[in-house]
This record gives sequence, C-alpha cells and structure tokens, in this order.
Amino acid sequence: MSSESHGTDSPFRHESTDRDEARQFVLPLVARIEKTAPPARTDALETAARAVLAILADERSHGDGEWARAMRDWQDARIRKVVRRARGAEWRRAGALPGITVTGAAAEVRVYPPVPLDGWPKELVKLQVSGTELDDPLPPADPDPLRPVLWLNPDVEMSAGKAMAQAGHGAQLAWWELGGAERKAWEADGFALAVRTAPRERFAALVAAGLPVVRDAGFTEIPAGSATVVADHPALRTR
Repeated sequence: MSSESHGTDSPFRHESTDRDEARQFVLPLVARIEKTAPPARTDALETAARAVLAILADERSHGDGEWARAMRDWQDARIRKVVRRARGAEWRRAGALPGITVTGAAAEVRVYPPVPLDGWPKELVKLQVSGTELDDPLPPADPDPLRPVLWLNPDVEMSAGKAMAQAGHGAQLAWWELGGAERKAWEADGFALAVRTAPRERFAALVAAGLPVVRDAGFTEIPAGSATVVADHPALRTR
C-alpha cells in the first residue's frame, strides 16, 4: 500500500529507513464469518476500518506500550494488512490472543499487533484468507455528510477481504493527516465512519481533491498503483 500524501505526524522515519528495504510486517485482522449468519459486506468493511483506528489509538501502541515497537516497525515499512476469517472454535482461539475486538451492526473484527510476514501466531496462521465473500442484502443508506466516508473506486473489483484491508488503509491515512484534537474527537465518536462505493462520475474528482488516496502496492488481486480508496474526513476537506 502507498499513499499520495501523509501529514507531518506520520510515523515514517524517512531520514533513516527506506520503506521497501525495512523488514516487512503485517497487521493481522480476523473477521468472524459464521456459515449461518455472515455479516453484511458494508458492515464488515466499516468494522475493519474502525478496528485499524482502534489499535492506532490504543495506549499500548504508543510510548513504552507493549505494542509500540511492533507498531513502529510496521509503520516504518509498508502498512500491509491481511484479513483472514474465522468461525466457531477458530474464532474463540483467535480471541485468546492479545488484540482488540471491534463490533459493528453484526460484524466482529479482531485486530492484533503487527507480526513479521513469516511470523504469524500458530492460532492465526492456518486461518483462510479466501472465503470472505460477503453481500449487502439491502443497498447501504446515504452516508452522514458530517462524518468520515471512505469512498471505494467503482471500477476496481475486490474481494470482501481485500476491500476490508483497503478500507483500513484509508482510515489509517486519514488518521495520520489529523491533528491531536481531531483524533480525540473521532475516537470519542467511536471512530464513526461509512464505507461506500463512489459514484463513477465522482471518483476522479475525489482523487483530485487533495484528500488521502490509497494506491495499492499490487501484491494481490489488483494492479500496482490502482487508486482504491479516498478517505473523505470532514476535517480534511478545507485544508
């Protein structure tokens, strides 16, 4: 994943670390997807994005916190995210590992501190990446214009798992651009946000609006450099 911009509060240490040469880490996310009651796609995407924000804001991710080193090493490289699915006993085992579970309307997503690409915990390593195909039984409602919206590219097809990771990227880029007071306000609002597919005629204008844009690194599913998400946070619209 790459971005067209990030704020001065970005954790990247450009003076000493090259993102591609640094040891690569991944942020694991596990979505609970039971066979009999899977969540709606939009609910899962929004919950995944909120889970990323939750771990970014968590006190354990900062200073001398127990996750701080892993979070810093991950953010110094490419901010890779991988979404896997779990159900039943798999979900219960996944819940025993240190992390944060975030719930949506029906979706549940657990996020964990970053791990090396080849260093997944045994409880997670066997979980499937595929099988996260989800649908919206009803069209999502129009988003609240006073709250952040992560706009998906209407011309890029993604599996639900891939889209969840991309929504997480978009939320993270918006977080990096915000000031401290703006972050606290978003956290106090429960990291409320919407994920929607942009109208085809509007997406190009969103990309050109100076908002954070996720451009995929091309490791899976879609061509490198594809714009996948525009993070439209109200606090960033007037900058």
